[in-house]
Amino acid sequence: MTTLFALTLMAPTDGSSSGMIVLVIQFAALIGIFYFLLIRPQSQARKKHAELLAGLKKGDEVVTAGGVIGKVKDIKDQRITIESGTAQLVVERNRIVQVGSEVSPTAAQ
Repeated sequence: MTTLFALTLMAPTDGSSSGMIVLVIQFAALIGIFYFLLIRPQSQARKKHAELLAGLKKGDEVVTAGGVIGKVKDIKDQRITIESGTAQLVVERNRIVQVGSEVSPTAAQ
């Protein structure tokens, strides 16, 4: 709010409101750019990751965010038990970044 006030004070004061209109248009354009370049792609990636995890079933080969590769043995709400080698590990569902050959769009590359 204070930025808007400061910019309003810097607008021309020749009696016309064209300076304020240009300022509003610039702010709207900036918000639109942020939405289409940052916010929208992130929300789409989160949605695809959620769909990937929703289709998870026993026997799927998964890779965790920590790099552990294993097969799903049990699914309980947000906890997944995977078997990697001879060990069984319990991981959080959201830490799975790859199911089979399908990689989550939110995975760090």
